[in-house]
Amino acid sequence: MRLYRSTDSVIKDRLRQWPQRPPGYRSSPGFRDAWLRGRPSPDDGHFPPYLKLPGSTHMRTLPDGLWLNFAGTAVEPFVDIFAVEACGTIQNLLDKRSRFAASTHSLLAVCPLPWLLAPVAPGDATPRWQATGVLLAEPTAPFVLPVRDLRVMYGLKRLHYSGFVRHQVPHAHEYFVPIEALIAEDSEHNPELRALLARASFAANFLSPP
Repeated sequence: MRLYRSTDSVIKDRLRQWPQRPPGYRSSPGFRDAWLRGRPSPDDGHFPPYLKLPGSTHMRTLPDGLWLNFAGTAVEPFVDIFAVEACGTIQNLLDKRSRFAASTHSLLAVCPLPWLLAPVAPGDATPRWQATGVLLAEPTAPFVLPVRDLRVMYGLKRLHYSGFVRHQVPHAHEYFVPIEALIAEDSEHNPELRALLARASFAANFLSPP
């Protein structure tokens, strides 16, 4: 357990170095990008965004890494998400995969008020709510949006990764990497990792996006 907590801490420290937009993620021509990193927060605060099912007040999904792309209009906003989950055991992987199963299309993203009011990043004093592009005035309550599209990258121990590659088939929204690729120094500049994230964008599903 001690080793697991240490690895978890290392991963979150590394993901804090990733930019506001997932590195290598392809932009979608014709669509406005308004990416913000929701987890982990720069200061390890207690108010980062989380995911939940409608009507649920206790069951929350707290990915190790969570990026949100705000879109739509002020009347009908929505969010696309990219999540990163580090899995120390096979059971941990099975549990986390179940939280992002295709049956959870009604998933909601909850952005707590303190997170919305805080600056985008160190050195950028723009409040996050302004950066979303879909909030027209300073909010006074949490912002809850439906998730339109989700993509998840799982980091696995080398042995688990090798076994998964040989015996399992990922779902369309899933991407798998050895955990070393996530915690490596300057992982956000890894060309192979960036190429994988480029394929994770829904823009990669079209022959010629508008």
